[in-house]
Amino acid sequence: MMFQLIMVLLLFLFTPKKVVCQGTNTNDGELNFNGGKNLYTTGSANLNNNGLLTLTNSTPRTTGQVFYNRPLQFKDSINGTAYSFSTTFVFAIEFHNGSYGGFGLAFVISPTRGFPISFPRNYLGIFNISNMGYPSNHIVAIELDTTFDQPLGDIDANHVGIDINSLVSDKADSAHYFKDDGTPTNLSLSSGDLMQLWVEYDSKHKQLNVTLHPLLVPKPKIPLLSLQKDLSQYLLEYMYIGFTSATGELTASHYIFDWKFKMNGTVSDINHSRLPKILLEDQLESHSLKRILIISLSVSGAVLVIFLILGLWLFLKKKKLMEVLEDWEVQFGPHRFAYKDLHTATKGFKGTELLGRGGFGKVYKGTLPVSNIEIAVKRVSHDSRQGMREFIAEIATIGRLRHPNLVRLQGYCRHKGELYLVYDCMPKGSLDKLLYHQQPMEILDWSQRFKIIKDVSYGLCYLHEQWVQVIIHRDIKPANILLDHNMNAKLGDFGLAKLYDHGIDPQTSHVAGTLGYISPELSRTGKASTSSAVFALGVVMLEITCGRKPILPRASQSKMVLNDWVLECWENGDIMQVLDHKIGHEYIEKQVALVLKLGLLCSHPVAAMRPSMSSVIQNLDNVVQLPHNLLDIMKDQEIKGGGEAPDSPASRSITPLTFTESFLSRGRACFLIIFAG
Repeated sequence: MMFQLIMVLLLFLFTPKKVVCQGTNTNDGELNFNGGKNLYTTGSANLNNNGLLTLTNSTPRTTGQVFYNRPLQFKDSINGTAYSFSTTFVFAIEFHNGSYGGFGLAFVISPTRGFPISFPRNYLGIFNISNMGYPSNHIVAIELDTTFDQPLGDIDANHVGIDINSLVSDKADSAHYFKDDGTPTNLSLSSGDLMQLWVEYDSKHKQLNVTLHPLLVPKPKIPLLSLQKDLSQYLLEYMYIGFTSATGELTASHYIFDWKFKMNGTVSDINHSRLPKILLEDQLESHSLKRILIISLSVSGAVLVIFLILGLWLFLKKKKLMEVLEDWEVQFGPHRFAYKDLHTATKGFKGTELLGRGGFGKVYKGTLPVSNIEIAVKRVSHDSRQGMREFIAEIATIGRLRHPNLVRLQGYCRHKGELYLVYDCMPKGSLDKLLYHQQPMEILDWSQRFKIIKDVSYGLCYLHEQWVQVIIHRDIKPANILLDHNMNAKLGDFGLAKLYDHGIDPQTSHVAGTLGYISPELSRTGKASTSSAVFALGVVMLEITCGRKPILPRASQSKMVLNDWVLECWENGDIMQVLDHKIGHEYIEKQVALVLKLGLLCSHPVAAMRPSMSSVIQNLDNVVQLPHNLLDIMKDQEIKGGGEAPDSPASRSITPLTFTESFLSRGRACFLIIFAG
């Protein structure tokens, strides 16, 4: 009898209670977490006296979690159907190391109150290496991700994603919001600005909507993400709600200012006046200054008249600017800079600020006034034959790309017929200058060269296989590979880029590129493809490793073409003799041999023999090994396919050819004659 009484008592104490609105309830059943009542914190999470929740701080490799202390009933106990719910919260993310930090935060619906065996870094304190993707997780999360993690399928280092049982998002998009007219406006999650997120699930239509916007902008009518999925199969009857965040070697502060949740209804908006004041005052400083200015102007009628006249002038100036916007600028245009700001930043485009010159104009370094952000400004020449077309191509292409190994386009400017593109400044300059014009202290060692090769490969893989369209760069060479403070390589200059949809055969156009990096089939057909871009990458791999140009007209016949020389040395059993002597003896011979052989395979004269960029990445990461008979493949005298890519319709229609002499040397010799003639 005593044993039965004890069991009944234990069941009463530990059986989850049905909680729809407890703690800080409103009359309509809405949970309001302002002030931090009924919250459970763990890890680095902290609740200060004014109600501000700090999930992480400057501690590296840590997690911070905060959950509502009681479970909520998310499903009908009879038919197992998930209820509708909605939540909204105000947050801010601030990096401690300038442009880099990590790793973001997530709103989670979980069977447990916290994740005691989770990992930090890219696991966001939710999962660990052994439980990612398991259906038994029963976790639904909305991630605000501030890092790019390719294995997790991240689209960039600034995105919002809907995650179910895994950090590989079911749906994701770069952080932005839509104005009332449907125009998208980009947001930076790590800017430190206060933003508001809404998560709303409609059980009737089985639809989950996620909406993001700046704090002082009303909730947009168009959500950022919309996922059609029945959550009943993923949620248990009782679940916990909360937030989790994580840091790695680089740190960031993740703040939650206020939070509301409602089951079976639409949650009300957050009252901005009730938010914690400490960081809010900094975020609203510009708006406060404007209000103070208006109040002060009202004191004097004369000053008020001046203010109105000034405001009218600014309005007319802005209206005049909007009238000259062309259709392509409205569709593609990122931030448009004022010419006077660029003129000031570059000291009037002074010669001392010149970084270099290319086929379409000069590039100047500069520092923007007020923000002190370093930039690079490309000034497109008047006499450029394709200036406007290349200018629009860059805005349409790189203006929408976000990848750590692609140079970021900040914006543009048009002034009196002059065209300007504004990029992130790359202080180490272009790779070709370091390869061929080094100072004694700037010689690249092998580890730096190998990392540059991997960085460029990751960027090119993103262009070919991971963006919404296929992007063919068409001018991959060391002059278009730029290096930042930390020697991270980024691919730039998209003036010749071409786009087409995945699965579509690219169309023939004029031959574009630089001699030595143009594939044989491109010179014949004029049809740029991912395979022709891989050819150029292969040449660049060899060039970085050997420290010499692809073609040396005055060299001996055996050394004139870089690819032929490397292959000949490999056939003679001494491939390492091609290594740039400036590297010295600090290198990994296995890595050098891998890059040389992979470079030869990528620059194979027959397009069908070249690997895809995902295969190149796997080889460089040592996930997949090169074929053991690769040398025989390179020397094969009966190569068939006519030089087209394996997935090209042309390769299926061309009669197979047999080459009775060395195609590698003969093919490249003919290739030189074409361009020399």
